[in-house]
Amino acid sequence: MDKPRVKCEIRDGIAEVMLARGDKLNALDRAMFGAIDETLDQLRRHKGLRAVILHGEGRGFCAGLDVKSMLRQPVAALDILKREADEATNLAQRVAYGWHQLPVPVIAVTQGVCFGGGLQIALGADFRFSTPDCRFSVMEIKWGIIPDMSGSVTMRNLMGVDIAMELAMSGRELLAAEAKGLGLVSRVCADPLSEAREFAKTLITKSPDALAGIKQLYTQAWARSDEVMLKEETRLQKQILGRPNQWRATLNSLFRWRLPFGPRRNAL
Repeated sequence: MDKPRVKCEIRDGIAEVMLARGDKLNALDRAMFGAIDETLDQLRRHKGLRAVILHGEGRGFCAGLDVKSMLRQPVAALDILKREADEATNLAQRVAYGWHQLPVPVIAVTQGVCFGGGLQIALGADFRFSTPDCRFSVMEIKWGIIPDMSGSVTMRNLMGVDIAMELAMSGRELLAAEAKGLGLVSRVCADPLSEAREFAKTLITKSPDALAGIKQLYTQAWARSDEVMLKEETRLQKQILGRPNQWRATLNSLFRWRLPFGPRRNAL
């Protein structure tokens, strides 16, 4: 029996999700797509979830699509692109965009390589912490295809269209420092996993309602008109104000208390 493609451990509201195909640089075969999708479903249903850290086993975060595996299973390759009539995303898109849709902060930790579909998965996270020597590439052009795992949506919030097209059209590799300068990486550090863990511990001391509202507001702002976003700011703020978590945050700030936060409400 194959070992699990993804491992997930949730402790104190923080989920650590690890792509667990390190011997293949966590390349995406059909089983990996399914395992990530199942993990995302598990996280969506976990009521006490407060933050997620996503990283890869071994020498790399993710080398992208396991092309050889998909060529041996052409039906599986078509299966990941199949979309049900009532769904906005297919399986290939869900494993990347699903992190963007989670109502909690998601931190991707990258090392070694972050190529193609692996980069699109990382872009689905809210933050990307990277080792200095990690290499990035929008690599799909190498196979004569386009980035089709939600990259067109997630990249537009990070950079100008000219830079996004240049990376997609050239497929060139870049190191973490350049990737940070272009907006692909949030933080470059020697031990990004440790820094991600410390950052997550800080985040869970904040109101989960406010964090969910900030994520929803800021990820929408770059793609909507000023009028729509100004209304959205007010709508979200009205939903957050007066809730128990908002009061706890206020009391914690005013009196330096450490009142525990309750679970996030689903009405945002």
